[in-house]
Amino acid sequence: MAVLINEQIRASEVVLTGLRGEKLGIVSREEALAMARSAGADLVCTSLMSSPPPCSLTAKGKAKAAAQKEAVATRKASGGAASKGGSKEKVKELRFTAHIEEHDYDTKLRQAEKHLRSGKPVQLVVKASGAKEAAASKAVLERLVTDLKEVGTKDTGIQTGGKGSQVKLNPR
Repeated sequence: MAVLINEQIRASEVVLTGLRGEKLGIVSREEALAMARSAGADLVCTSLMSSPPPCSLTAKGKAKAAAQKEAVATRKASGGAASKGGSKEKVKELRFTAHIEEHDYDTKLRQAEKHLRSGKPVQLVVKASGAKEAAASKAVLERLVTDLKEVGTKDTGIQTGGKGSQVKLNPR
């Protein structure tokens, strides 16, 4: 979560909360910064999702320290993956066509089974070239899910969109 402090806040107006949690209403950015300076505090904005954004007066230096502490906690929780270039486990995507030949189906089925047995999730995607193939693509996925039910479980339901269908399987 991004925390904006003092001059980093770009909104012309903010919803301000005082040092003791009292609601001060909507004030201009300049007025809020002046109040922060006169109180020896920081103006902190924690959410940019609303307009005007909610901001609060916080003891000088507390917001920055809290943001750094939160960043460290997030890094530790993700196993340091953020600092190592995001070593989040990749999901293997296997693509099919709506009218797949039996031999090709068996080959892809073996690949999916191998990945699931090694503990990796698999995303199965069936591309459909038109609306008529949507039912066929869903049928291929349903067949794959039943054939792989011993080694994998559905993470998501079968999602059907404009260009085909997909489903994610997690290893058992």
